Amino acid sequence: MGLAGMARAQTAIYGEFTAAKLSAPNTSWMYGPTIGLYHDSGHGLLATGLDVRGTFAGRGNTNGAYSSETLDTLLGGVRLAVTPRVLPFKPYGEVLGGFGHLKTGQGTARTSSTKFAYQFVGGVDFTILPRLDWRAVEFSYGRLAGLGDSFVPKTLSTGIVFRLP
Repeated sequence: MGLAGMARAQTAIYGEFTAAKLSAPNTSWMYGPTIGLYHDSGHGLLATGLDVRGTFAGRGNTNGAYSSETLDTLLGGVRLAVTPRVLPFKPYGEVLGGFGHLKTGQGTARTSSTKFAYQFVGGVDFTILPRLDWRAVEFSYGRLAGLGDSFVPKTLSTGIVFRLP
C-alpha cells in the first residue's frame, strides 16, 4: 500500500477564551479559559478522534445585583473534522459528555450542583503556521442533567491550537 493509503494521526493541545451563557433569566455572561487535548486520525478528507477538555467560566459582581456565578465542566468525547489539505481551514464537530458544576442565583434561589453534563460542539480552525492554528470560532450547546431547561449552557470561544510533532 502506498503512502496515500496510510492514515494520518495528529495530536494537539489548545487554549481558548470562552464566554458562557445560561438560559435561566437574570443570569449574566460568564468568562474564562477552556483547555484541552485532542487526537485525530483519518484518511483523506475526514478525520475522527477523541477530545478531552475543561472549561472554567465565572463571573463575580460587587455591586449587589448578582452573586458570583460559575460554570465548570470536564468533558470528553468523539470528534469529526473535515481536513482539506490544500485549504488552510478545518471545520469540526464534537459530541462530549462528562461532569459539570454550576453555581448561580442568590438567596433561596441559589443553585450549586455537580451533575452529568453533555455538549454538542462545532467550530473552525485556521492554519497560521505549520503547527499553529487559530480556533476562529467555536460554539457549544449543552445541558446539565437534572437541572431542567433553565440551565442550558451555550458557549462561544476563540483560541489557539498547537499541533504536536
